[in-house]
Amino acid sequence: MMTKEDMTPREIVAELDKYIVGQTMAKKSVAVALRNRQRRLKVTEDMQKEITPKNLLMIGATGVGKTEIARRLATIVQAPFIKVEATKFTEVGYIGRDVESMVRDLVEASIQIVEKQQYSNVYTQAERNAIERIVKLLIPGIKKEKKQSTTANPFESMFKNMGVDPNQLAPQDEEVEEEVTEAISTDREKMKQQIRNGVLDERELTIQVESQKKAMNSPMGAGLEQMGIDLNETLGALRPKSKIKRTVTVKKAIDLFIQEESAKLVNSEDIHSMAVDLAQNAGIIFIDEFDKITSKNQNSGTVSREGVQRDILPIVEGSQVSTKYGPVQTDHILFIASGAFHVSKPSDLIPELQGRFPIRVELDDLTKEDFVKILTEPNNALLKQYIAMLETENVKITFTYESIERLAEIAYKVNQETDNIGARRLHTILEKLLEDLLFEAPDMQMADITITENYVNEKIEHIVEDKDLSRYIL
Repeated sequence: MMTKEDMTPREIVAELDKYIVGQTMAKKSVAVALRNRQRRLKVTEDMQKEITPKNLLMIGATGVGKTEIARRLATIVQAPFIKVEATKFTEVGYIGRDVESMVRDLVEASIQIVEKQQYSNVYTQAERNAIERIVKLLIPGIKKEKKQSTTANPFESMFKNMGVDPNQLAPQDEEVEEEVTEAISTDREKMKQQIRNGVLDERELTIQVESQKKAMNSPMGAGLEQMGIDLNETLGALRPKSKIKRTVTVKKAIDLFIQEESAKLVNSEDIHSMAVDLAQNAGIIFIDEFDKITSKNQNSGTVSREGVQRDILPIVEGSQVSTKYGPVQTDHILFIASGAFHVSKPSDLIPELQGRFPIRVELDDLTKEDFVKILTEPNNALLKQYIAMLETENVKITFTYESIERLAEIAYKVNQETDNIGARRLHTILEKLLEDLLFEAPDMQMADITITENYVNEKIEHIVEDKDLSRYIL
């Protein structure tokens, strides 16, 4: 997939077309918004400050592609991207996530992108170091005797009170000083070559790796998060880094050691600084279920829906949010909001927030023809997925064009007569259609099956005709 940073709107739309049927206007609006961000970075610095993103509001029924457009953007553009649900936030003063947490999540996504880029720059050295560590484990040298220190450790009692074994602070076996003879050195060089050639990939060995930090969820932690303080990291800094033993294959050990060695070779402070800058200038926040926080929506609770809007407003307008990596300006973050707006309408949002989403895009309801295309054309088309899954059982299935048209017709009809859930209806119908085949596939031997229109009618038509049955099953 194309992932260059300077894609044209036409190229972005072409990439989205590979996965999403129709919705041309929505795709164009998103593509233009992304291109404008690149244009902004090419003007003078004074002008850059004045050009703010034109945030989008996508309006359309569930299942028409709003979330899918946003999700695919994350894989197309090299930019920090997060998806949040508006209903998860509460007004300041209530228990729940504060709206500023979306910016902190964006920075975390940015950290991962920059970290990956920096790690790739030192990959060769990290891999070399990782293989060296594995070879030392497989062919240990002669350990040098080390005199035990008679000096008492002044921090021993403190560590014991923290529940930490002071012995954990001793060097690990793989780091102990050793003497390497010429024979050992020769054997190690041979083994390095074997590891590089993949000869020892499946061999198991026991290694020691740094234990992962465990998140601590508490009301106090949530409160500190709003001030940009990470309680887990603060407490973790008081404890020494511990290591755990794992038995893995050589191939997996290389991956684990490369991660550790890469972290040693890069500067974490540089990564944090670059990540904050990337989030500020290229970050994208997709806010789903935006219609659920309007004061007239009856489907959400009564707690401070308008208050959430007012809390979101300064972030969308441009403000500074405190994070554990430093302050983040939200002036140039692109916000894309979406909602069905069945019960409410965009004008039910507070006027100030309406003005911060100047580009409105209404997505079209899906037609029978759209369903046919969804089933067959995208790279991730549903029929292609089921065909691929059954091929793993040596079962080949083929759909006739008439059967595909019939499936599309059923999906369209059920959506019209019951709740309209868009393309998601196809998931339900196909699962019901292929239910018996998916169950019996492991017992078949090299089967070749053609799904015809008659087969579709036989399996599903009686459910479609019974409106009460279709309401619950399809």
